[in-house]
Amino acid sequence: MSAAKKKNQPLSELLRVAPGPVSLADFDPAATPGYPGKGKQDAPERTAAMATELSELQERLYASGRANPESAPSVLVVLQGMDTSGKGGVVRHAMGLVDPQGVALTSFKAPSAQERKHHYLWRIRRALPSTGMIGVFDRSQYEDVLVVRVESLVPEDVWSKRYEEINRFEQKAAAAGTRIIKCMLNVSFEEQKKRLAARVGDPTKYWKYNPGDVDARAKWPAYMAAYEAALEKCNTETAPWHVIPADRKWYRNWAVAELLRETLSGMDLQWPAADFDVNAEIKRVAAC
Repeated sequence: MSAAKKKNQPLSELLRVAPGPVSLADFDPAATPGYPGKGKQDAPERTAAMATELSELQERLYASGRANPESAPSVLVVLQGMDTSGKGGVVRHAMGLVDPQGVALTSFKAPSAQERKHHYLWRIRRALPSTGMIGVFDRSQYEDVLVVRVESLVPEDVWSKRYEEINRFEQKAAAAGTRIIKCMLNVSFEEQKKRLAARVGDPTKYWKYNPGDVDARAKWPAYMAAYEAALEKCNTETAPWHVIPADRKWYRNWAVAELLRETLSGMDLQWPAADFDVNAEIKRVAAC
């Protein structure tokens, strides 16, 4: 594909995972596809410049949920990636561009005792965004074919069936009106080490450091294989995967914000019509 044609492509197409087998070795974690500016020097301004448009689009979505709670759409942003890939950074810098009252953030940790009594998708279903909301999953249903697979928490004949279960779950969510944006934040092995070192070397970042991250890092090839399987087997037309280069934090944040902007912009969101006599109410307000 020519450079000119790529330049005119929506970011959602540039970053979308193609159908078929996936090798993460084919994805450059330091790449900046589709970025229209100069780089790190103007990224904060370009990302912030989206705030006005994103804010209006999100308000239209939120208003539609208030006016039509039974039929309004919603959006779900799935953030998945290895430790230090920047899920929290995306929440702060990309999702932070919109009104927080219209955002529902769920961070999925290891299942609680109550959650373990239910099907693994039980807690995911409960966290789906209601109409008019933007839901954000910091980790997601994919933990049950990533960590669970690599750490052998359940037998292979159990986790191997989950890819199709997840596809059916996402198809049902989409059919009910939820637009799904799945983002795999692709950080390199080398960059992860730098970020872990920065955390353990700074007392103000100790709270972000988890010794278990080093244990997971020792199983990097197994985790990459698990991600490749998830990207291949759960890459549907309804809920496609996007691989976000995450070595450059400024690009990662801009890219996820742009994916959200593209999605909301393509939903043809309209302001709800008044359910009252506008002229009559104008007169009443003038007279009160």
